[in-house]
Amino acid sequence: MVAARITVNGKETRISPAPAHTTVLDFLRERGLTGTKEGCAEGECGACSVLVARPGVDKPTDWVAVNACLVPVAALDGQEVVTSEGLAGADASGTPAVLHPVQEEMAVRGGSQCGFCTPGFICSMASEYYRPDRCAHADPADGSGSGSGSEHGPNGFDLHALSGNLCRCTGYRPIRDAAYAVGMPAEDDPLAQRREQSPPEPAATAYTQDDSAFLRPGTLADAVRLLRERPDAVVVAGSTDWGVEVNIRSRRAHCVVAVDRLPELRALHVGSDHIEIGAAQTLTEIERRLDGAVPLLAELFPQFASRLIRNSATLGGNLGTGSPIGDSPPVLLALEASLVLADADGEREVPLCDYFTGYRQSVRRPGELIRAVRVPLPLSPVTAFHKIAKRRFDDISSVAVAFALDIEDGTVRKARIGLGGIAATPIRALATEAALEGEPWTERTAEAAARVLRAEGTPMDDHRASAGYRTAMLGQSLLKLYARTTEAVPS
Repeated sequence: MVAARITVNGKETRISPAPAHTTVLDFLRERGLTGTKEGCAEGECGACSVLVARPGVDKPTDWVAVNACLVPVAALDGQEVVTSEGLAGADASGTPAVLHPVQEEMAVRGGSQCGFCTPGFICSMASEYYRPDRCAHADPADGSGSGSGSEHGPNGFDLHALSGNLCRCTGYRPIRDAAYAVGMPAEDDPLAQRREQSPPEPAATAYTQDDSAFLRPGTLADAVRLLRERPDAVVVAGSTDWGVEVNIRSRRAHCVVAVDRLPELRALHVGSDHIEIGAAQTLTEIERRLDGAVPLLAELFPQFASRLIRNSATLGGNLGTGSPIGDSPPVLLALEASLVLADADGEREVPLCDYFTGYRQSVRRPGELIRAVRVPLPLSPVTAFHKIAKRRFDDISSVAVAFALDIEDGTVRKARIGLGGIAATPIRALATEAALEGEPWTERTAEAAARVLRAEGTPMDDHRASAGYRTAMLGQSLLKLYARTTEAVPS
């Protein structure tokens, strides 16, 4: 086995002797690349963001911004990383000589105040700068982005690319101005040219240090065989959950098995009767590859954490944790999704509504992986996802409600409603579905069903919301859906 190595700013370096749990952030800072900062150690502030070369959607390679505080450095064995220091041009001695265009705009427009958050903003902005399908609009470039939507600039810059970055000096307006002022990459820009070449293939990794191991099998067969041999192993994909456990709770594992780059878990297939989504595809990849083909998922993605998290997080990970407040389960329940589970003995398909058995518990057996999520076709035409949280973006749900309704000739023919945050597991609102099906889609029906919906689950009081508030929001969500659909579906 070749010694684990990582390429940082064009220079290859050995990962050893870093402990197996070492994050990319700590690895970089120990080597003098201190632009990468630790702010929250939970993936919520973006001070640690760096660029990683990943398989692209529109080009062979995408430069993807990720939270370096969450990713184990061993997970990037054989991969390429660029930090804020590596974006700028350098002279023969390695000293930065020319500012990168995003650095230049941040400087001239006053986007950097205390400077702590600036390198993270720079890397997230650079990821959007190099997004292959970004293009300038014909709208007047007044700097406000108003011609292209309040959160999209006239240069095609999607401000949501910075949603995972926190500025402690409230310098958001000049940062937005800098984002909307950057142009397109020059033809001789080396990072833009790098997009035309494929990223490194994921290395089959067996990194052991101080009696702890980080293992990346090369195939699904190797992975399930390994999990049978090592029942104590922690399975990770994007590490957006496990990374928090390592940082905040000082959790350590004798064996970590990474499945994020397994080819069998990264396919996306649209068939005649279902869509199959590989469990290890990142949410950003799914969003861009589906391109709105599943409207309910398209509504979910912008509300799921931040772009930095979505660049690493996977559906398999969100479902695998079994959390009752994960945002994807309510949506997938409403879509009547099923999971393909794989182990050394083969595969089985389990409806998602039968998957959760208790708080953070499921029918998944030891040694079993979520290989894929299957969404049946055709899709219900009336859908909505309502996330109730204290912040509009980048927050944990107090309540999450997903609707998928078939309404024909003014009558509800089928209703599927997924709920999160109101029970020990994500659940279907079965009583409310029954109250809707076969009834006319009228205000009276919506109000009656809303009363039923308020009684679903067992909401609790906690620091995010009271049980009474959660109950009220359940009913209100159905009334909101009715109000938004009555123009399209006459009562």
